[in-house]
Amino acid sequence: MTTPYVGRPTNRVDGIAKVTGRAKYAAEIPAEDLAYGVVVSSSVAKGQIKSIDTSRALAVSGVLQVLTHENRPHLAWFNRKYKDDDAPPGHHFRPLGDDQVRYSGQPVALVVAETFEAARCAARLVKVEYNSVAPETNLDEHLDRAYEPKRTKPGFEKPKARGDAHEALSRAPIKMSADYIAPAEHHNPMEMHASTVIWEGDGKLTIYDKTQSVLNSKQYVCNVFGLKEDDVQVMAPYVGGAFGSGLRPQYQLPLAVMASLILERSVRVVLSRQQMFTFGHRPNTKQSVQLGAEEDGALKSIIHESFAETSKFEDYTEVVVNWSGLAYKCDDVHLDYKLVPLDLATPTDMRAPGAAYGMYALESAMDELAAELKMDPLDLRLRNYVDVDQNHLGRKFSSKELRACYEQGAEKFGWSRRNPEPGSMRDGKKLIGWGMATGLWDAYQSSCSAKASFNVDGTVTVSCAITDIGTGTYTIMAQIGADAFGLPIEKVKVRLGDSTLPQAPLQGGSWTAASVGTALAAACEKVKRKIFDLAKKNASDLFAGQKVDKIAFKDGFICVKGDDSRGMEVARLLEFEGQESIEESASKKPNLLKQGIFGRNTHSAVFVEVKVDEDTGMTEVSRVVSAVAAGRILNPKTARSQILGGVVWGVGMALHEGSFLDHRIGRFMNHNYAEYHVPVAKDVDQIDVIFVPEEDGIVNPLGVKGLGEIGIVGTAAAVANAIHHATGRRVRDLPITPDKILGLS
Repeated sequence: MTTPYVGRPTNRVDGIAKVTGRAKYAAEIPAEDLAYGVVVSSSVAKGQIKSIDTSRALAVSGVLQVLTHENRPHLAWFNRKYKDDDAPPGHHFRPLGDDQVRYSGQPVALVVAETFEAARCAARLVKVEYNSVAPETNLDEHLDRAYEPKRTKPGFEKPKARGDAHEALSRAPIKMSADYIAPAEHHNPMEMHASTVIWEGDGKLTIYDKTQSVLNSKQYVCNVFGLKEDDVQVMAPYVGGAFGSGLRPQYQLPLAVMASLILERSVRVVLSRQQMFTFGHRPNTKQSVQLGAEEDGALKSIIHESFAETSKFEDYTEVVVNWSGLAYKCDDVHLDYKLVPLDLATPTDMRAPGAAYGMYALESAMDELAAELKMDPLDLRLRNYVDVDQNHLGRKFSSKELRACYEQGAEKFGWSRRNPEPGSMRDGKKLIGWGMATGLWDAYQSSCSAKASFNVDGTVTVSCAITDIGTGTYTIMAQIGADAFGLPIEKVKVRLGDSTLPQAPLQGGSWTAASVGTALAAACEKVKRKIFDLAKKNASDLFAGQKVDKIAFKDGFICVKGDDSRGMEVARLLEFEGQESIEESASKKPNLLKQGIFGRNTHSAVFVEVKVDEDTGMTEVSRVVSAVAAGRILNPKTARSQILGGVVWGVGMALHEGSFLDHRIGRFMNHNYAEYHVPVAKDVDQIDVIFVPEEDGIVNPLGVKGLGEIGIVGTAAAVANAIHHATGRRVRDLPITPDKILGLS
């Protein structure tokens, strides 16, 4: 009998294809008669295009066309047609839509040529003259323009206050107050954004896109260009990293489609690494946190206010402050979140949007409060532990094993050996610091459909339009299919990332496993029931009087549970019936009635050790322990990888990452891998991941909560808190670079 795969560490079923190069990404798909497009980016951040001279570019051998706002085809006029499934409210950006420049690096032309080299050469010859205006890109200088958004993007929940936090703060014997600044961060996945549009003739297109939703990209293309849905197929079988950058269609997609429709041939557009800094990013955010407590550490007041940037044409929102009303027991809470419009591209979701920055501020403030109280930071959190969701009238959590996360994480880390005095622990010339923080994220399930088929060759095919951005969706789908039919995982074929497959949500928000897994499990059950009915028809002597719940599937056979002799091979049954396969689909929605009365979250406790060179301020993260409670873990191996990736990203947030503007010209200046710093293997010596057992029969039928985001939440705060413990210096402005530690800036 095949050992069940769900819950067991399982190698990625797509792993070999990726490491051998067989996996093809959006910019690698071969196509006949393929033309290449190169985007020309604006050199100013704000103004109007006075003129565009394309004559020298058109004279380059092999150049087919130069598209600008002056010669582009007629597109959808109604702005709502440009709205995608993750779009915030506002006037959505239209590439080459008009002569206005709204931010630095905005696409102003597309050069299309027979070769990439010719297109790149010609793109440098396009001469654009502007009537430029001084851009407004400094968040601090424009806080007076901050406003509370009237309409928000999908998933945003307006923060709720309770009690009288300001009055409670005035009465609290122990207080802390601080501002925390986090810079813009840009997505830097290994795979840059690209679209290959294959012209199939008669206006039909097959599109390979770097996206987190093939259905979102398809609907966007059909709306903007007025195409019939049957004439457009979007595919993304492999995605080289995303975590938010692919939720919205980026501008290379409509530009590639535009060129393909005009030229009636296949076109590929790939953004350069520098152009990866010319669309959405994690927004620059300034937060103020005030905490009031009794002398025993009991929180009496929480005030958390945030200013975040958005573009001047869309209102991008994140749940930055909401976590402060959820994390700890407190009756008096004031939360405020405002936007500041700037001459920048609209921000976009980036791993744990809102929580990554919001929990950094809250958890740093909790550490500062612990110092004021002369109290252990872990003890302070346990003193204010809460079992109800205070943001929603005190509803209970569907499950919450955060206390166990604290206990198991602290034990693994050795937290009890921590000397509380800053600067008291050292290794030669290196100061040692220990810090910790709490992590929170939501546990969602979205509506989803999936299909399963048992084939006459003895294999099973499972399919869904969902993408796999590297999180392990291929493998989880294969595990569920293998277990449903008792087959080796090698006999399960997975199809995903194709708009012709059953409906799927955007891949984001840590809801993929819960959404796809629930639908796929239901589809498999429908196939099993159909096979059982067929078996009863053809072998009534074997299955007489049996019900489907007494039937098992093992190694390609259907049999009676506990009696393997009473069974038959499913493939032979199909062959006898003359059927190539038995196929069924299922659609599942979250049980809103059941789930609505419970808070649904993942939780974590992060413990960090840093070593800081006392002469140079260079910081090494020597150890991290991340203890996570996320319901049922479908694949501990890929799950651990998710937490590892989140932790590394959190370390990057704390010590390395930041996109920095020259406000005189409104441009991000470190728009490359040389100057946009990210962690490498040497930057994190050891990461231990603990999955705390947690059963949850409410959150979804599978009991899973998702792991994509929780690994990053709290990590930056734990690093910052550890640096304070090592040095006695509190740095509240990310990233924490050596000059800040040494007090030089």
